[in-house]
Amino acid sequence: MSGRLEGVGAWVLYCVTAAMMIFILAPLLVVMSVSVSDSYFVTFPPQGFTLSWYAKVLQDRDFLDALQLSAVLAFSTTMGSLLLGVPAAFALVRGSFLGQSFLKSLVLSPLVFPALVTGLALLQLLSSFGSGDARVNLLIGHIVVTAPYVVRTVVSSLQLMDINLEEAARTLGASRMKTFWRVTLPQIAPGVAAGSLFAFMVSFDNYPISMWLANSEYSPVPLVLMRQLVNVFDPSVPAMSTIIILLAVVGVLILERLVGLRRAVAI
Repeated sequence: MSGRLEGVGAWVLYCVTAAMMIFILAPLLVVMSVSVSDSYFVTFPPQGFTLSWYAKVLQDRDFLDALQLSAVLAFSTTMGSLLLGVPAAFALVRGSFLGQSFLKSLVLSPLVFPALVTGLALLQLLSSFGSGDARVNLLIGHIVVTAPYVVRTVVSSLQLMDINLEEAARTLGASRMKTFWRVTLPQIAPGVAAGSLFAFMVSFDNYPISMWLANSEYSPVPLVLMRQLVNVFDPSVPAMSTIIILLAVVGVLILERLVGLRRAVAI
């Protein structure tokens, strides 16, 4: 009897999971389907099939410049988040000092505060320092909101790793740096990879921070999409969104190729 109940429970879980996935993915599928409509207006279901909107988007200099800016910004943000987040994670896990819990809460606070509030605060802070370079301001702002993702994933990996392997390497004469590269880093690689992916995608698709810190000359993709929605809402906007969705899928596939999704989500 218990086995039958477990079987029924498993089927219920599968059905609920499938319903949740459909609920999450349905809006994305609608956007992708509208992007191939041959109508000049956004309609669903799409009227006909055409890839002309993608051709138009790929010839749009504003979109291509914004895409390039977002890609460079996201890559730079990821590197900055790693340079700050990995040492911070080691300090929080391996260190022992006064106010450690407070520091951990402070480092992870951007995950809790609304992004609009964080963006406004950063705008006021950077303005008070006289920073007028939008590219620098965007980089600083994006690192502030993405570094906590790296800290969180690397902290989890450090807590799960076997520290005895490090001690064995040091006992055999390995230096601290060699121990880190040959022993520690391979064990925390899933956390580093997952944090990097989160940092890249959050930066690439970030609107609230970019809205406050960008200008007319340097506008990332989310701001260009928002302007298109306000000005001319034709299927080229879903085409732009579809390109961004496909880039996100490529990022997930790269993570799976490098470390495996199971290892990345296990942290």
